[in-house]
Amino acid sequence: MKYVTFEVDGQAAAGVLEGDAVRICAEGPTARVAIADAIAAGTLGDWPSRDGRRVDWADVTPLAPIPEPRSAIYCVGKNYHAHADEFHSSGFDSSSKESVPLHPVVFTKPARSVVGPDAMVMGSLDPTGTVDYEGELAVVIGKPAFQVAQSDAWDHVLGYVIVNDVTSRELQRQHGQWTIGKGLDTFCPMGPWLVSADEAGDPAQMELVTRVNGEVRQKASVSDLIFDIPTLIETMSRTMTLHPGDIIATGTAAGVGIGFTPPKYLKAGDVVDVSITGLGQLRNEIG
Repeated sequence: MKYVTFEVDGQAAAGVLEGDAVRICAEGPTARVAIADAIAAGTLGDWPSRDGRRVDWADVTPLAPIPEPRSAIYCVGKNYHAHADEFHSSGFDSSSKESVPLHPVVFTKPARSVVGPDAMVMGSLDPTGTVDYEGELAVVIGKPAFQVAQSDAWDHVLGYVIVNDVTSRELQRQHGQWTIGKGLDTFCPMGPWLVSADEAGDPAQMELVTRVNGEVRQKASVSDLIFDIPTLIETMSRTMTLHPGDIIATGTAAGVGIGFTPPKYLKAGDVVDVSITGLGQLRNEIG
């Protein structure tokens, strides 16, 4: 199933996308957190059987499927081989001496940095003018995971969504850690929908493509991850509980702006499109 949050008739709503229409399962003041609350309660799987009015998807304004995450947004750095080399040689990598990490590099983005499809990413908030894109596959946790083995990790995956881990490269370098450089308001576009694991299929068969103003910048198979999804869940849950609704952005591929000479930073008016097989397309303009 594809779960969506959106605005229609001047108010927020959430529901299930069915072809070109969406069946509304929640609307009104609490709709922005309806999917997050249903994940936490374990009731999102009941939504496909609900009766609700239908509206055309073309007539709504999409929001991030989880516009106000109640849980953490974890991100994994340097998790594709080619990007690990690209980033390590860029001069911006303060994470380790090795280009390819020996263990997953994990950091967080603030929940309030989330925006939806077609929302403006406020690059003007970066005083250094070094805004970069990072198209990523993100995993949404469906049930608590603590000390989970790789062999059981898939049982804890609810579904998948596209994330663009927008970054100020100079702030990332100045601060020596990544929270400030990646946590600016609007720097976590997400969407267009949350796809259930059963519909999405095997992530290793997915292809990620990022375009800037129509030019392909990133193109990679998710099978190229250094640390795959079961490894990430096992590693993270070894010492902390992953909760329903937690989001894990699994890392970006080679082709980011700092990989070019000179770097191709984003500027006002640029449009970034991130697409992943079966998960749709996430489009955002830079402001």
